[in-house]
Amino acid sequence: MRVIFNVDAISAPLTGIGRYALELAQGLATHPDIEQLRLYSAIRWVEDPADALSSNRMFASLRNNLPFKTRALEMYSGLRNVLFRAHTRKLQGYLLHTPNYILMPFDGPCVTTVHDLSAFNFPETHPPERVRFLERHLPRTLARADRVLADSQFIADEIHAKLGVARDKLRVVALGVDPVYHPRRAESLADAMSRHGLVAGGYLLVVATQEPRKNLIRLANAYAALPARLRDRYPLVIVGARGWLNSELERVLAPLEACGSSRRLGYVSEADLPLIYAGARGFAFPSLYEGFGLPVLEAMASGIPVLTSNVSSLPEVCAGIAQCVDPLDEDAVRAGLEHLLDDDSWRLRSAADGLAHAASFPWSRCVDETVAVYREIA
Repeated sequence: MRVIFNVDAISAPLTGIGRYALELAQGLATHPDIEQLRLYSAIRWVEDPADALSSNRMFASLRNNLPFKTRALEMYSGLRNVLFRAHTRKLQGYLLHTPNYILMPFDGPCVTTVHDLSAFNFPETHPPERVRFLERHLPRTLARADRVLADSQFIADEIHAKLGVARDKLRVVALGVDPVYHPRRAESLADAMSRHGLVAGGYLLVVATQEPRKNLIRLANAYAALPARLRDRYPLVIVGARGWLNSELERVLAPLEACGSSRRLGYVSEADLPLIYAGARGFAFPSLYEGFGLPVLEAMASGIPVLTSNVSSLPEVCAGIAQCVDPLDEDAVRAGLEHLLDDDSWRLRSAADGLAHAASFPWSRCVDETVAVYREIA
């Protein structure tokens, strides 16, 4: 098979969709069923995913900083579409896969990946230009696509129910976990702990972009209501880029940060992130809505017990192993956090079960199942 794979999403800092695109691009490049792989980034061909990461940094900066963002996004998309059509006009026998919602114009078979419908379900938690762009372009993409990939059965069902996509076009392909996420001895964590001012086993971790859908305000309020002995022993450590619509989060975190009960590390390096996972006492991810929730599996693979939400795809992904709570109920989140940090017998069982569960999600499986979808339409 010959495949054109769009790598616009591979841009630093890598978040869930960027990680998915990077892992697929790397896996497709060596897959025995892929005769030729062409990578298209922004407005040009690139040789490998590392080139995309470098190229996309400039375009991401332009999109984020230009005024009149809705118009800028549409202009960028229009220019990209014109150039892509020119660059692919003479290519024969290829299929196109875009791993980030919106297809570019292409006359051959097409696959798109729709990771979630948060822009439709929670438009207030997204930049308005993104919502308008998806509202305008996603219906046409779904009509054109020969197959639509979803990260979970929950999202596939939602795409069918809310956007009317036929079930015979939908395929569920779960994400994977990199083997760099695994349990580690305290001595192997020492350098990373020192760099970030952490103590192995001595903090509660959350990894999430600081934006409303991640529910960090309720998490911080619930954490603040924990007994002082737990807050003193296990500060709340937030890893992830600062996102958008964060004024209320800043207000809630300010007193916790002032007394040393909470710290924001921002975006940390790819090398340090697995070490910070492995050094945590527990992992909290009470998101309001997820298409998959990759950080939950990364924490499980690191041997860390997890608290997450009982909504959207998260119960499906954690398979009854994590502590699942109502993310809108701060009392339930607080009680769940206390259980997560304090119940040693549950912690041991949950960590062991989580390790076994996460091991069944290698990225190689995601690549193989994606290639199987290509075979259906190639």
